[in-house]
Amino acid sequence: MLETTVTEENLNPFKIAQRQIEKAASLLQLPEEVVEILKQPKRVLSVTFPVKMDNGKVKVFEGYRSQHNDAVGPTKGGIRFHPDVTLDEVKALSMWMSFKCGVVGLPYGGGKGGVICDPREMSKGELERVSRAFMEAIHEIVGPEKDIPAPDVYTTPQIMGWMMDTYSRLRGHNSPGVITGKPLIIGGSKGRNEATARGCVFAIQDALHDMGKETEGATVAIQGFGNAGRIAARLLAELGCNIVAVSDSRGAIYDAEGLDLAKVERLKDHSNILEYGDSHIIPATQLLELDVDILVPAALENVITSHNAAQIKASIVAEAANGPTTPEADAILFEKGVKVIPDILANAGGVTVSYFEWVQNLMNYYWSEEEVNGKLKVAMSDAYRAVQSLATRYKTDLRTAAYMISLERISKAMEARGWV
Repeated sequence: MLETTVTEENLNPFKIAQRQIEKAASLLQLPEEVVEILKQPKRVLSVTFPVKMDNGKVKVFEGYRSQHNDAVGPTKGGIRFHPDVTLDEVKALSMWMSFKCGVVGLPYGGGKGGVICDPREMSKGELERVSRAFMEAIHEIVGPEKDIPAPDVYTTPQIMGWMMDTYSRLRGHNSPGVITGKPLIIGGSKGRNEATARGCVFAIQDALHDMGKETEGATVAIQGFGNAGRIAARLLAELGCNIVAVSDSRGAIYDAEGLDLAKVERLKDHSNILEYGDSHIIPATQLLELDVDILVPAALENVITSHNAAQIKASIVAEAANGPTTPEADAILFEKGVKVIPDILANAGGVTVSYFEWVQNLMNYYWSEEEVNGKLKVAMSDAYRAVQSLATRYKTDLRTAAYMISLERISKAMEARGWV
């Protein structure tokens, strides 16, 4: 029976998000009608759109945009291009975005979008046409005061630039505030590229401080050496941490004495991290169970489950990825005394600096990178302290406490508006 439950969770992040809402709402004793509103997105748009490919044939693509709740403000969240995008995944991610925005106090609700495609198999021209066509398909429900998209899996600043340009043309005026994560030259924010990883590192520093530990000499394993994982590795190394293991979609490498991070980055850029050396290759699943101080899941959803949670030896699990830990695994880790910094807090640095970008767009006044990073540190530290304080008060895990803060904020906004 246990295996069936975990399998269902792995396949349906929407159900996981709903369970997380129910758990936090029960502690807050929220009215049933509030919980029912929060368990479903307010609006979901499903679109299909034709794109002429390089071979002259027309291909029809399918995409989604989910807007969870706009009681606090316009919805906000990424657009992913991936062959495995599903409606339930997009709905769940929009819900997680609501709570991510809430935990760091942003005036946003959650949104998320996705197109079922594989950008790795497309030319630059095809990618541009898909990007522009998707924005054209959803443009009526997005906008600087409605719903502000951003980059996500396999989408880039350039894709955001194409989408912003398409929206601006449709509206008849320049509208940089419709989307964040853009190139700097057309309204992007300094510090945005590193923001998700930097925010995660700030949260790790606060957690280590709480536990009476130092960053100097702390051992780290990073599952997922993409944008967030790679930058987190570099930032943690700069703080004196010892990066002993990393992995990507091809496999994992490990050195108990510490990896040569510069070498790993060169291999990632030019060949394959497994070329680091045969003696350093380990099974990818083994990386999660290494005896390290800090484990950073920075890739896929549902990688820590009831099947492997008991084998997790890290003192801190900092979720740079969305949804890497199932509810059953959460309970096991909490019982073991592992401090899990939940995704809606650990990776909220990205949406926080996206908010800064949106504010700068609306003001048409732009900040230095130092100012952006300084504001990010304050936002992340304030959020961490609030979550840790509430978790201690209710004797619960940080994820539940983070949800409680967000749920209370959204429910108060709905009440003030007269929705409930």
